[in-house]
Amino acid sequence: MTKTVIWGGTFVTMDEERPVVHNGAMVFEDDTITYIGDKQETLKEQADEIIDGHNHCYLPGLVNTHGHAAMSLLRGYADDLNLQVWLEQKMWPMEGQFTEEDVRNGALLSIVEMIRSGTTSFVDMYDKMEIVAAAVEGSGMRGVLARGVIGFPAEQQATKLQDAKAFAKDWNGAANGRITTMMSPHSPYTCPPDYIEKFVQAAHDLDLPIHTHMSETRKEVDLNVELYGARPVEHLRKLGVFSRPCLVAHGVHLTDEEIAVLAEYRVNVSHNPGSNLKLASGIARVIDLHRAGVKVSLGTDSSASNNNLDMFEEIRLAALLQKGISGDPTAIPAMQALRMGTIIGAESIWLNNVGRLAVGFKADFIGIDIDQPHFYPHTDLVSHLVYSAAGQDVVDVIVDGQFLMRKRELLTLDMERIQYDAQRSFNRLNGA
Repeated sequence: MTKTVIWGGTFVTMDEERPVVHNGAMVFEDDTITYIGDKQETLKEQADEIIDGHNHCYLPGLVNTHGHAAMSLLRGYADDLNLQVWLEQKMWPMEGQFTEEDVRNGALLSIVEMIRSGTTSFVDMYDKMEIVAAAVEGSGMRGVLARGVIGFPAEQQATKLQDAKAFAKDWNGAANGRITTMMSPHSPYTCPPDYIEKFVQAAHDLDLPIHTHMSETRKEVDLNVELYGARPVEHLRKLGVFSRPCLVAHGVHLTDEEIAVLAEYRVNVSHNPGSNLKLASGIARVIDLHRAGVKVSLGTDSSASNNNLDMFEEIRLAALLQKGISGDPTAIPAMQALRMGTIIGAESIWLNNVGRLAVGFKADFIGIDIDQPHFYPHTDLVSHLVYSAAGQDVVDVIVDGQFLMRKRELLTLDMERIQYDAQRSFNRLNGA
């Protein structure tokens, strides 16, 4: 067993009783945290490594609860368009040309970006997910993965469903438990009702959660009413989607009654403020969702609609947007926003041993260099993390007790090669 001690750092624990430990210590042995608290000389006994934590702040790794990693290849390709035009006329035609190599190159590019900006766990919904899962496995990250399925053309439905089931079954628990899986019909407007019901049954059979897009735009909601006589929440409820543990992405256009339904069925919502703003989809009712008891986490969506995967930006946006639209400066205070990007995110995707610096939790955490002008004076470091920090401040990233990045050096991936391959893929896709 390998014992590592971090000595003299500031630790943002996400613990309600002691959320911040100043000039403290943390011990992790192999993949598990075994001590967090005040410095004690006896902690250094039999330590394999003692890390000087002075001028560093440590917190749980960030959790990105919605995205499409391979779409990083399309970053900047089609900006400033509404969602339907963006999807149907730009994204889907290009994605239809993606080879396995393209998916690998795009996924790895996103994984590099996420590690370098402090994300340790992420949700991915896409095609050719065996490729993505292999990339996650090799990178050392933690991934909650799903084969996202669009229900057309109709003649491909059976094959797509079978592929999704096979992937979910084969990869759940892989990479020493770092990979878990979900079933993911893309959305109510891209999957016929009977097809969604088949995904629900598969989720029951495999005992897995469901992840889907829902109520992202007003047009989507209106289309659901036109096609099926019900808004998306009621439509999915009737189809049994909420009979499984469920994570919905976006949830922008919700009524009071729909929020109550989500709370009743314990449906979790991934709030994607950056993507929703860029696509002019609207602003989710995060304050009302919180009040109703709905777990609201944070996601970036893809870097084709964001255009980056920096979770610190989403944490800051989540806090600022709700203050701005409510007129209440106390809405979504800094610690609540940070919890949305860490422990609430982990709980929302059923990772019950990450997202907190606590004894018995996985050693998934990040180190930030706070010896920089935008962290001074060292007053409220939680406030600084939310309102001042950015992904480039992250210097160390540890998952399962293993360094993925140390002193800004990636240890599991070749960033230069990955960037080269991603550019090469885009050039081919774009006819260059």
